[in-house]
Amino acid sequence: MPWQLSSQIPINPIHAALGRTGKILFFGGSGNDPSQTAYDNSPEGVRLWKPSDGTFTTPTIPRDSSGKPIDLFCAAHSFRGDGQLFVAGGTLQYDPFYGITDSFIFNFTANSGNGGWTKVASMNRGRWYPTVLTLGDGRIFTLSGLDITGNLDRNPEIFNGSTGWNIFTQQTSAFALYAHLVLLDSGVLFYTGAQLGGNNGVSPCILILPSTFNGAIVEQSVSGLEAPDQANQAASVLLPPAQDQKVMIIGGGGGGVATNRVNIVDLNATTPTYTTAPSLLNARMHHNAVLLPDRTVFVCNGSRGEEDITQSTLPAEIYNPATNTWTAVETPIVNGRVYHSVAVLLPDGRVVVAGGNPTRGTYESQIEIYSPAYISQTRPIISSAPTTAKYSSTITIHTNQPATKIKWVHLIRPMATTHGLDTEQRLVDTPINSRSGKSLKVQITSNRNIAPPGYYMLVVVNNNNIPSVASWIQLV
Repeated sequence: MPWQLSSQIPINPIHAALGRTGKILFFGGSGNDPSQTAYDNSPEGVRLWKPSDGTFTTPTIPRDSSGKPIDLFCAAHSFRGDGQLFVAGGTLQYDPFYGITDSFIFNFTANSGNGGWTKVASMNRGRWYPTVLTLGDGRIFTLSGLDITGNLDRNPEIFNGSTGWNIFTQQTSAFALYAHLVLLDSGVLFYTGAQLGGNNGVSPCILILPSTFNGAIVEQSVSGLEAPDQANQAASVLLPPAQDQKVMIIGGGGGGVATNRVNIVDLNATTPTYTTAPSLLNARMHHNAVLLPDRTVFVCNGSRGEEDITQSTLPAEIYNPATNTWTAVETPIVNGRVYHSVAVLLPDGRVVVAGGNPTRGTYESQIEIYSPAYISQTRPIISSAPTTAKYSSTITIHTNQPATKIKWVHLIRPMATTHGLDTEQRLVDTPINSRSGKSLKVQITSNRNIAPPGYYMLVVVNNNNIPSVASWIQLV
């Protein structure tokens, strides 16, 4: 069966990130349940999950000055170059929501692989539902979010591991909560138009960061997005390979009704403009999009009617950029994965799906795993490969198949997702320079904006588009 049930998770898994240990960090803090904000010092709201046996460990959530757990509900995150997950923001209070200034790192290898949190320098502003993105130089950029008084923040910040946070003194436009950002090959950022709750009148645009924090962030509008007011809880991805610089926005909604709209923009064009692409087979919002190692896009979860689980029995579907078509695949076993659902690619090419939180105090606890068709095929094997590589270097990969049968070599950034937002996700082509017997010499990019420093899943794909299980490699 393509879909298989796995573990029952004892927390609302609103946030999910794959570590280089192969384990997935799930966390939700108070988990959209205000009664949980007063919990005592028991380490609730976070679990580290081992897919191979379905077991959980419970890393202790960071504490505030009074010794109570800090509420990580609705933070944002991206990976550092050392493989640790950087997390910023969270919940200060409910109804109305205020954001916290705290930021943290999660080390997947700490405590004998059971993981551990460390609190780092606090931001200048509180942020609830912010966006966090790792830049090509390894610094961490954050945008938007509700501050400590519940107001929308318009002064982005950048975290440097040596100097802490620096804030831009000039305000940006009123970027929405969880605004979807993509790092482009020139080092600029692209706001896709996807977000949570409404676009605040801000259109898709390219953001050019100034050289000083006193300078203004330049916003260059990108036109053509169809139904821009229906991008609430849309998905957006940098289509594979990342070098093509094409971004797809998928579905979303407005007024409680989902759309099947799909648009693509070529950001290598002289004047980038969104254009129409084949529509989803099923309108949906609150869904998830995952880049698969065969260069296709897997979409699952969501509903035709916002958080309406009566309209959420939908087959998954896969987009193939090579044929520009969508194909319906198997319907999940579990129904009702709407708001706060997540989906994450595993190193073996399967997809872990979890969560769904249609009402406060209730959530879907069953973890489910999808196996794409290539899982049942005879797959190439990476018999040896480096564990680290420098930019611009050439590395050698040995396989169990003749090198002439290998079509592609990829670097896939591990996912760190929440609310359908993932600023990390990208598949980078690694050109094959030469082939000999069962070995390949491949070229690592020189551009840190195409592949920011950190850990990647190294995958070879054969001429039948069947991917190997990944090996981990760190770009330094």
